[in-house]
Amino acid sequence: MQSATLNLSRSAPLLRHRRHLSSSPNPLLLRPLPSSSSLNPSPLVIHALPDPLRSFPSRRLHSWISDAPLSSEPERAESLTVHASSSSESIEESKPASGNLLQTLQLGALFGLWYLFNIYFNIYNKQVLKVFQYPITITSLQFAVGTALVLFMWATNLHKKPKISSSQLVAILPLALVHTLGNLFTNMSLGKVAVSFTHTIKAMEPFFSVLLSALFLGEMPTPWVVFSLVPIVGGVALASLTEASFNWAGFWSAMASNVTFQSRNVLSKKLMVKKEESLDNINLFSIITVMSLFLLAPVALFVEGAKFTPAYLQSAGLNVKEIYTRALIAGLCFHAYQQVSYMILARVSPVTHSVGNCVKRVVVIVTSVLFFRTPVSPINSLGTAVALAGVFLYSRVKKLKPKAA
Repeated sequence: MQSATLNLSRSAPLLRHRRHLSSSPNPLLLRPLPSSSSLNPSPLVIHALPDPLRSFPSRRLHSWISDAPLSSEPERAESLTVHASSSSESIEESKPASGNLLQTLQLGALFGLWYLFNIYFNIYNKQVLKVFQYPITITSLQFAVGTALVLFMWATNLHKKPKISSSQLVAILPLALVHTLGNLFTNMSLGKVAVSFTHTIKAMEPFFSVLLSALFLGEMPTPWVVFSLVPIVGGVALASLTEASFNWAGFWSAMASNVTFQSRNVLSKKLMVKKEESLDNINLFSIITVMSLFLLAPVALFVEGAKFTPAYLQSAGLNVKEIYTRALIAGLCFHAYQQVSYMILARVSPVTHSVGNCVKRVVVIVTSVLFFRTPVSPINSLGTAVALAGVFLYSRVKKLKPKAA
């Protein structure tokens, strides 16, 4: 099948394609804001991201985390501000054709990896959850794999370890909590219904994004945005009525995932505080991954027990090596597709990322239907198509600015 304030944004660009000239360990390409003097520090505004897979309705914040993972994937609040010395020379506007071609090929490769990792995650994750029905344990394992990768990245200096204050950790904690719940509910849904149906329901993320922003932030949608929600809701309803794998547990789990992921965006606006600290989107996601593991692992042991042991798997008649291999691949792909999504967000506009996320959802649905040979009726296909078309329309009308009264 994703805010001196921390701004968790899945679909907000970093500096709107401005390149930072100083030698920074941050691999993201940042450009200096215009400065009147080359001797004075110039503030760089970084929009930290969320799951990967979804766009947030507010014009001021774009959700950064994860289906996702996250997202229509994928909206901006206040910004995390750092200072760096600016260059007296502006970046040259014209570049050699070969350079542009290389950048295009790199971006295309990133989109390909984003889709590929997501496809493999959904397939292997579904295979594991189908026979090992302990979603809390599986979700904890995925956070554990991500945490191991994060620690390796910091230990080897592949990405500089952040300096984070206790106040920042307190501000991030609620976001880590809803991130944890969002991924848990997604896995609960994948364990109950077809992958294609889970992702069809998750196409309703824009609806909850608009609803929660209106209720808690007072951000009223434009008529065009409201109009774009009609095919989304109608398409999901039509697909649900004709879904062969439909059950209420899977349906409500996917709906709960939508609510929690979009609640993250509201919390990022309500709770973030200004800090003069360097914390980019990669490190922000990394910290949330580690926090999610510590939040969920004790719950998994208490609720489900130590079930992912060789002895238990053998007693359940499962192939231990096969289950371990598939679970590990799913965990690696889970972390990889979100990291790649953030790399894409550093290079493209929010609208481009949102459209790419919509196409990704289509690819995940189609490939899962073909791989698992999911029975799909014509009406079910029509409902899914209408819902995804509504998501695409929503991603386009979000950039339309309301006329001043």
